[in-house]
Amino acid sequence: MHSKNLRKMVAIIKTGHSIHNIFNYNENKVKQGVAACIGEGNYPIDADQMNLNMKLNRLLKQLALNDNVKRNSVHISLNFDTSEINLSKEKLMDIANTYMEKIGFGQQPYLVYQHNDSGHPHIHIVSIKVREDGSRIDMQNIGRNQSETARKEIEKSFGLVLAEGRQKKKNLELLPINMGKIHYGQIQTKKAIANVLNGVLSSYAYASLPELNAVLRQYNVYADRGSESSRIFKTNGLVYRILDQNGKPIGVPIKASAFHNKPTLKFLGEKFRVNKPITHSKRIKNGIDLALLNNKPTLSGLTKALEKQGINIVLRTNTEGILYGITYVDHTTKCVFNGSTLGKEYSAKAIQERCGTAISKTPVLISEKTSDLKNNVDTTPPNENQDQPISNTAVAQLIDALIQTEYVGNYLPNQLKKKRKKRKRKGQSDNP
Repeated sequence: MHSKNLRKMVAIIKTGHSIHNIFNYNENKVKQGVAACIGEGNYPIDADQMNLNMKLNRLLKQLALNDNVKRNSVHISLNFDTSEINLSKEKLMDIANTYMEKIGFGQQPYLVYQHNDSGHPHIHIVSIKVREDGSRIDMQNIGRNQSETARKEIEKSFGLVLAEGRQKKKNLELLPINMGKIHYGQIQTKKAIANVLNGVLSSYAYASLPELNAVLRQYNVYADRGSESSRIFKTNGLVYRILDQNGKPIGVPIKASAFHNKPTLKFLGEKFRVNKPITHSKRIKNGIDLALLNNKPTLSGLTKALEKQGINIVLRTNTEGILYGITYVDHTTKCVFNGSTLGKEYSAKAIQERCGTAISKTPVLISEKTSDLKNNVDTTPPNENQDQPISNTAVAQLIDALIQTEYVGNYLPNQLKKKRKKRKRKGQSDNP
């Protein structure tokens, strides 16, 4: 019998503009000793007989057949249950080959990398969207259709942990890791933080330090660069800290270099570059639009509506307590979005305009410096002294102020099941 908190096989598909970035990300993992290129598909020779140029040039040559395909690269991760630690390289390659065949990429050139930098077994597959005849592969709805079908068939045929048949808990699958929030004193600080980092760093698509912190804060962890005048900031250092129930740092900070996977600023900088072309934005837009259209929801109503979609909302204010930013953490697709990244109508300023309401000085969940709006590795995290605890009443007032008039967005909300007759959609589509 499998424990009820075991995970099924999870497939995540991302597309991007640069095959170089995706290729370099995986090869850098190999150099760091936390990954290995275990095989290839549709290459003239085996992966262990090729140098870096041979691996990359095969992909570049086929991409050159159609310069009109802008999002031409494909990065797939296949993640397995934590109990599947004994999967051999041969079995992983069989799974990868089967998966690529079933989603329509069986004839494409691809490279398979086994990563060992996380708390669960997983592989990464690097491929392209241009066929050998120069035509473009349409990936519309591939995540919901071909990938989901392939996942279920592979689970059965390879004897993996099955998703079906287990006790279903809606929000359990949405959690990126099983431990939930850290409570200081219940477990050794370094071990507790390491557990969270293992579950978050390689699973979520975040493109800046504030976006990463938006996820880490869900588990009472915070990546801290210190103040601009501090020694740690000037030397490009980074520490990780546990937060208490009010979002305040507690206990001894742990240097990034002290952890096994070395999640330093340099390490994160590479993550930011690879994660920059984030997909799955339509799913979260639909969820937000539906929440805004739902008859002026209270904080509780808004939170529950988003949580049903596996979405956490993080509000940010400046030192005067005025809202300037919103970040959305989608635990289903494991993508993180600043409001402005989703589009103008999802930014903090635009939400005020949509609702016809100016937001007053109201303390919200996270208070950060205005400079944190920059989305790069040099972004300074929030000043600890600016964090303000929040009461349900205060945030409820803010949300009520935000949502005073109905607004029909450009996207038709379709992710939540409503009592009225509405088509229910499951899953999401990848950008073509």
